[in-house]
Amino acid sequence: MSNIRVGMIGYKFMGKAHSNAYRALPMFFPNVPKPEMKAICGRDPEGLEQARAQFGWESSETDWRALIARDDIDLIDINAPSDAHKEIALAAAAAGKHIFCEKPLALNLADSVEMLEAAEKVGIKHLVGFNYRFAPAVQLAKKLIAEGRIGKIYHFRGMFLQDFIVDPDFPLVWRLQKEIAGSGSLGDLGAHVIDMARFLVGEFQEVIGMNETFIKERPLPSAMTGLSAKGDKDAPRGPVTVDDATLFLSRFDNGALGSIEATRFAPGHRCTNSFEINGSKGSIKFDFERVNELQVYFTDDAADVQGFRRVLATDPAHAYSEAWWPPGHTIGYEHTFTHELHEFMLALSEDRQPVPNFHDGVACQAVLEAVDKSIEERRWVAISELR
Repeated sequence: MSNIRVGMIGYKFMGKAHSNAYRALPMFFPNVPKPEMKAICGRDPEGLEQARAQFGWESSETDWRALIARDDIDLIDINAPSDAHKEIALAAAAAGKHIFCEKPLALNLADSVEMLEAAEKVGIKHLVGFNYRFAPAVQLAKKLIAEGRIGKIYHFRGMFLQDFIVDPDFPLVWRLQKEIAGSGSLGDLGAHVIDMARFLVGEFQEVIGMNETFIKERPLPSAMTGLSAKGDKDAPRGPVTVDDATLFLSRFDNGALGSIEATRFAPGHRCTNSFEINGSKGSIKFDFERVNELQVYFTDDAADVQGFRRVLATDPAHAYSEAWWPPGHTIGYEHTFTHELHEFMLALSEDRQPVPNFHDGVACQAVLEAVDKSIEERRWVAISELR
C-alpha cells in the first residue's frame, strides 16, 4: 500500500505516545506503509498548536467532524477521553476511515458493540489500544504458551498497581468521573490486565468482584494534562464517581482460575502491570516495570538447577527486537506503541484485520461489565449473561 494519511483526535498523554510511534515507525520498520501525520485535533487552539508543532503534525483542526470530512485522511486515531470514543468512531466508520481507538473501547458494552458493528458493516480496519501486548517479553510469554512449553494452564494472577491519587487533595481529574471515563481503576488499569489474560490464557467464563472508592470527594482542578493535574486543596470539591480499587476472581473457559487486582492506591507502585501464569510444565512471570524481562521456570530442568530464570527479551529471537538495538540494549514504554502501530500498518498492507481489534475491545468490555454486575449483585456472573 501507499502511505497512510493519519488524523489524530487528542493531543495529551496518549496523543504524545501515538505521535512518537508514528514518527519512529518508518525509521525502524520500513517494511510497512509509512504513516503521514496529516492533522491533529483538539478543542483548545493554543494547546493544540503547541502540540502540533512539538509532535510534528502538518496541520490542525479544532472540530473532529471537520477532520473526519477531510479527503486527505485515511485513518482516524482516537485518543480523546472515553466518553468521546463512540460518536467519533461511528462518524469515522460512516466516512470509510480506518480507526485506531484507545481503550477502553467505549463507556459500556452496548456502545462498544455498536462501534464494532458499524466498523464491520463498512469493512474498515480497526485496532484497539492494548499496547502492553506488544512488549517483546509478553510476546515471548505468548510463544511459550502456544508451543505448550509450560503445559496446561492452571492459574493466571494479574495486577495493575499505581499510586498517583493516594493524596486525598489530588484534584478531581476526568479519570475520576464516571460520565467521562466510564469506570475508574477497573476500566483504566484492569482493562489492560483483562486483555493480557485473554491474549495469553483464553476467554473468561465467569467472574466475581469487589471494589472501593476510598476518597469520596476531591478538589476541582484548575488544569489537567494526562495523569497530572493542578488545583488548590481548598478549592470546592466534587464527588468521585468511579472505583479507586477493584479486585475480582475469575474462571476461564479452559478451566484455569484467575485473580485480577487494579488499584491507584498502592504507594510505591508507579506502574506495576504484572502477571504470573502457572502451568503443568512450568511458570512465567512479567512485570512492566522491568519491561524487557520475562521470568521463566520449567519443571523438567535438572533438580540441581531448578528455579526461575531471567530471560532478557532483547535478542533477534524475540519479537520486534531485531528492529531496534543490539542484544541487551533495552527498550521502553514508548516502543510498545510503535509495535502496535506496526501491526496496524502491516495488517493494512496485507488486507486483514489487525489484532487486537474492536472484537477484543468488546470482549474486554463484557468482562468489565460482568465484574460491575457481580459487585452490584454480590454473586458470580457468567460472561454469557452479557454477550
